[in-house]
Amino acid sequence: MNIQQVFDTWRAFPTMPELLREQMDAMAGDPEAIRGAFGGELQFGTAGLRGVMGPGPNRLNIYTVRRAALGMAAWLKGTDLPQRCAIAYDSRHNSRLFTEVCACAFAENGIETWIYHELAPTPMLSFAVRSLNCGCGIVISASHNSGEYNGVKCYGPDGCQMTDEPAKVVMGKIQSVPALSEPASSFDELLVSGDVRLLPHSVWEDYYRVVLAEGLRLAEVPDAGLKVVYTPLCGTGNKPVREVLRCIGVDVAVVACQEQPDGDFKTCEYPNPETDEALRESYKLAAEVPCDLILGTDPDCDRIAVAVPVDGGFRKLTGNELGCLLMDYILRTRREFGDLPEGAFCVRSIVTTALADRICEKYGVGIRTVLTGFKWIGGEILKEEQQGREDRFVFGFEESCGYLKGTYARDKDAVVAAMLTCEMAAWYKRQGKDLARAMDEIYAEFGYTLAKVQSVELKGVDAMEKAAALMQNLRANTPNSLAGFPVDQVLDYQAGTVRTASDGAVKPLGLPSSNVMELSLSGAGRVIVRPSGTEPKVKFYFTAVAPERESAEARLGELAEEMKQFVPAD
Repeated sequence: MNIQQVFDTWRAFPTMPELLREQMDAMAGDPEAIRGAFGGELQFGTAGLRGVMGPGPNRLNIYTVRRAALGMAAWLKGTDLPQRCAIAYDSRHNSRLFTEVCACAFAENGIETWIYHELAPTPMLSFAVRSLNCGCGIVISASHNSGEYNGVKCYGPDGCQMTDEPAKVVMGKIQSVPALSEPASSFDELLVSGDVRLLPHSVWEDYYRVVLAEGLRLAEVPDAGLKVVYTPLCGTGNKPVREVLRCIGVDVAVVACQEQPDGDFKTCEYPNPETDEALRESYKLAAEVPCDLILGTDPDCDRIAVAVPVDGGFRKLTGNELGCLLMDYILRTRREFGDLPEGAFCVRSIVTTALADRICEKYGVGIRTVLTGFKWIGGEILKEEQQGREDRFVFGFEESCGYLKGTYARDKDAVVAAMLTCEMAAWYKRQGKDLARAMDEIYAEFGYTLAKVQSVELKGVDAMEKAAALMQNLRANTPNSLAGFPVDQVLDYQAGTVRTASDGAVKPLGLPSSNVMELSLSGAGRVIVRPSGTEPKVKFYFTAVAPERESAEARLGELAEEMKQFVPAD
């Protein structure tokens, strides 16, 4: 069928909800709008589906969600995994509705289906998959995207986001499912019959218990009198973060205008912890209520932002900085306690600061580098778990504000990160320091390793093609030098090779294939370029290393300026 025929088929579907029908009526005379919504299909990958909500196969709606869930159910039925699924959802528009759609799809396939009775963080879904021995799990969320987005994040039996091989199978199953279909029974009917069940409250309590067990000096926290300003950014963190901080004796003031769920995110249009904008309302409250720390969790509460009051203003820690602080604190404390296991290791992604490597080296702990995406960190834990030695995993993090201590979940967890950050802040406070000063001391010890991320959004229905062309151009025209430093190594993660500029030698990279390029400037820094797996964006990761902050900052600017040559014009 051509685009117009697809549009007409959807418009004529007899049970189409009135809202979707009205939206199609409104775009009937707009060929570009029809092309955007009906000229393609949302692609299922290891992160599931993510897209703007609305009618059409290239938008997220009850039909595209149902089709994805039916495909995933068909995959699960073809495995020897437990025929059981857990589902969680966040505060976005339609998240509860999409949860019910998924639950119906799994239940009608004879799969035991459990859902959280109210919105819950992504890491709680990862925990539930593991604790209930599920074959798979789903979170309805678009993470930190703006309010018009939603998504279906898919998890395997180990609580990690789905890996490449099962995702390809699911994608094939989806293609065999009709684009438009209706469930035989309603969600309410399935709930009454017991084919869909609500997760027991004991799962919440068990989650709190295992998170609190990851603390190191929790008994000392109340004595510090720590005061925190916290925002859940209208998302799922409000209850669990506040409950865990209450348990450890932290005084929490919540940003009132961002306390309750709000799918519009009216006070923070783009609720991304990586941006300073995400904490704007928190800074207003912190200017009125004295505090030691500001915390903000994104809508599905798997990532966290942290800022420190400094000299009448606020210093927001980068994701790299908080990760290094937590890593240093955890390793320091566990070495002091004498409970670092033999073979202990931490994990970071390839785009995360190499400063973490030097911290691990200081404490005699291994560091593993994996591809971007927390599933790869979870995969390293799984390798150890299969050998009965998962206790060797100490800490893992990504520069995009995602952290995990412990093996109870296999995704980043802002709840445990909030708890550990407060414990760490309380420990430093008793020494007369704040986290800003602690970070500066790490820089003074190891040198300034500063990072900057530039996210280039590509416009139009051919945005993904533009991203592919950008990467092709970079491979064909790789610069020989950047910011006055020679590019000494070129790492092509798609080809799986490392090429040394001095002699042209090519060696295997030893990681799974991924469409990523890294240009190394020896000890002076690096540039990594990576298309987003879920959005029409290409990310540039710049790193500069220098003895002084000013030199590192200047070099970051130079790297960003020189790489503009690869950014396509609109």
